[in-house]
Amino acid sequence: MAQKGVQLDRESFSCSICLDLLKNPVAIPCGHSYCMNCIKSHWDGEDVKREFSCPQCRQTFKPRPVLGKNTMLADLVEKLKKTRPDPALPSQSYAGPEDVSCDVCTGRKRKACRSCLQCMVCFCEEHLQPHFDSPAYKKHKLVEPSKELQESVCSVHNEVMKMFCRTDQQSICYLCSVDEHKGHDTVSAAAERTERQRGLEGTRLDIQQRVRDSQRDLYVYELIVDSINRSADKTVEHFGKTFTELIRLVKERHSDVKQQVRSKQETEVGRVKEFQEKLEQEITELKRKDAELQKLSLTEDHNKFLQDYPSLSALSESTHSSGKPPGIKTRHWGYYEDVTAAVSELRNKLHDDLREGWTNISQTEVDGLLSQPEPEPKTRAEFLKYSRDITMDPNTADAFLLLSAGNRKATMMEEEQSYSSHPERSMWSQVLSRESLTGRCYWEVKWEGDGLSLAVTYRSIKRAGCMPDCTFGHNKKSWALDCNPSYYSFCTNDIQTRVLGPQTSRVGVYLDHSAGVLSFYSIISDTMTLLHRFRTTFTQPLYAGLRLGWSFPGDTAELCKLK
Repeated sequence: MAQKGVQLDRESFSCSICLDLLKNPVAIPCGHSYCMNCIKSHWDGEDVKREFSCPQCRQTFKPRPVLGKNTMLADLVEKLKKTRPDPALPSQSYAGPEDVSCDVCTGRKRKACRSCLQCMVCFCEEHLQPHFDSPAYKKHKLVEPSKELQESVCSVHNEVMKMFCRTDQQSICYLCSVDEHKGHDTVSAAAERTERQRGLEGTRLDIQQRVRDSQRDLYVYELIVDSINRSADKTVEHFGKTFTELIRLVKERHSDVKQQVRSKQETEVGRVKEFQEKLEQEITELKRKDAELQKLSLTEDHNKFLQDYPSLSALSESTHSSGKPPGIKTRHWGYYEDVTAAVSELRNKLHDDLREGWTNISQTEVDGLLSQPEPEPKTRAEFLKYSRDITMDPNTADAFLLLSAGNRKATMMEEEQSYSSHPERSMWSQVLSRESLTGRCYWEVKWEGDGLSLAVTYRSIKRAGCMPDCTFGHNKKSWALDCNPSYYSFCTNDIQTRVLGPQTSRVGVYLDHSAGVLSFYSIISDTMTLLHRFRTTFTQPLYAGLRLGWSFPGDTAELCKLK
């Protein structure tokens, strides 16, 4: 630790211009110290500007400061020159693969503690000793040990490169500055290091800010993952209960149907067995009578034959007239055809419902949970990148709306139009778009008249009935901007919010379905002014909607064609 302290002291008492220990040290007004000759030479180069600066902090002075030797600092430098390294320091240990080894040691080399920029050699503490004992080495520049000393030496002049050419962006020696780099913008390597150190600090600040931003984003993603996991667990639990209940109901129905079939089986079999017993009795009686008739046919006494024949030839009425019990089919499978058909129909319907219902889970919605939201467009050109070609659906148009211009324009009429009856036809002067809207969408509407309601809505909104259930903005299934000649207002779930903004006949609508953002803009030429932005969670595809001023014939609204 003692040796480390000495090394730090030597750096502290070095001139940042010549990189050597201070000689005739002087302190300038900003507090930095230099060799007297070094700072004089530096200021001589700035004499033409009549403004003199510190090579380290760039503080300027007018007039040129008067320099005086700092005797206390000079004494400290002289004492530092006489400092000897402690031979007992652990740096005397042998060099490892990652250490800088002493170039003088033979055999097993020790770790180097300093490198000499004049000798271009790395020394251990033992071989460094002459640099402290011999006056011939006192002007040598000792630095931290380095394996790449040759990179600090000019390949042309074999001099240490203590300067930097800003024109060519390379390190040079003093002879280079007066030779091939003459006239270039050159400074000391220390001064350039100071300048770039400030840039390095700025870069570090940028990196640290990016780390903080990334850590914040990482935290957000952790929250998203947690939300996805909790939502998935809740969903699995929910549909687990649902399917368990469904299985229970199916088992109950299975038990009921089984019981009904067995009950019917018991009843039908009982009926058949009853007929079977009667038939068996009838067969026995018929066989007995047949035997008596056979016996009568063999008698030789004509009188007895004629006397017994009337009673024996008379047959009792059969227990069934058509040869089978009434209401009973001969094919046993036919008894349950209706049950089999009903169960098969139920199975097919359940299969279709499960298959079609499962497709409603959109993979894009799942992917949207993990995608980072993009910034909202700022200029009209950026909005137009998301423009959608939207038309109106005639099957949803109110009977008093006339659609034209390829179903882009709606006009309020005094008389009903000859539309065919359709279950999706709207009331209250409304019409829906043919196209569904998901993802990012942008469209514009031109309007004239006493009022326009510009909306997005779920397809499941009611088309007929009382006004709140059907009209845009007055229920939970639609969101609408009401445009009037004197004001705007936004409405959803029958809650109105007054909106301030320039009155224009052209309004833009921006929808980011996955982000749950709906924005309205007034448009004058290419200038867009935000009127209102609403955030929510959309659970179904949306449709654009228009509602013209009710009872105002001649009002029009047109979906614009955008480039």
